[in-house]
Amino acid sequence: MKKKILGYCLLSSFPLFLLLANGCSKEEKKLNYSGHKKPLESSKITVSDSPDKMETSTELKKDITDFVPDGYNMTEKSFGDLNKDGTEDCIMIIKKIDPANIVNDKYRGKLDRNRRGIIVLFKKEGGYELASENRNCFSSENEDGGVYYAPELLVSAEKGNLKVHYAHGRYGYWNYTFRSTHSDFELIGYDMSSNTGPRVNSMTSINFLTGKRLDKTNVAEGDDDEVFEDQWTKIKPMKPITLSGVKDFDELDFTSPN
Repeated sequence: MKKKILGYCLLSSFPLFLLLANGCSKEEKKLNYSGHKKPLESSKITVSDSPDKMETSTELKKDITDFVPDGYNMTEKSFGDLNKDGTEDCIMIIKKIDPANIVNDKYRGKLDRNRRGIIVLFKKEGGYELASENRNCFSSENEDGGVYYAPELLVSAEKGNLKVHYAHGRYGYWNYTFRSTHSDFELIGYDMSSNTGPRVNSMTSINFLTGKRLDKTNVAEGDDDEVFEDQWTKIKPMKPITLSGVKDFDELDFTSPN
């Protein structure tokens, strides 16, 4: 969440993580990053039944900026097919404008701590249509990263799905995969890698469609070795999580087994 949010493929390929310097694990990172990302059981994930968003509308607008609400700026945009109709849909990151959230940091100077949100638009003949909106689900890119910079937010279209990816350099990464439904985007996958520099300590992959979870633990003794033990489990049934219903991605965590 530190540099550019979209279009900056810092960690688009997993091997890049393996070239980075030694650091602490993702679990240690959670304590360093402003106290966020505390492990939650999947049955305790916090979502909002009435998030700060507009009602999904079928009204077409020609300019994507017409969808930016008053009191917000569009900070990033990207394009890609999100509903597999062969057209280039649009993803926008928006940021609230509130002078009360501009702070002066002793070491970093003036910082904009306003939270960010996301707007997803489907491309239609004659313009764009609102597919999903959540105005407040992402923390500022200027959060305190502790001993390391705050994780970088990358949002993109990939294979017809919406990817919300957090890249955290030598600590690893985690990402959420959303799929378009008839009225929103539903969470269908979660993937995480916890690293100590070039060493992958553990990996987790959850498929919410099949209800299966894979945890891979590196049991090798050498720093450069990778010997993984796999553990498959069945996740507990839970209420579907929609993009518009996520209250705060910092609290949307599946690190701990359910």
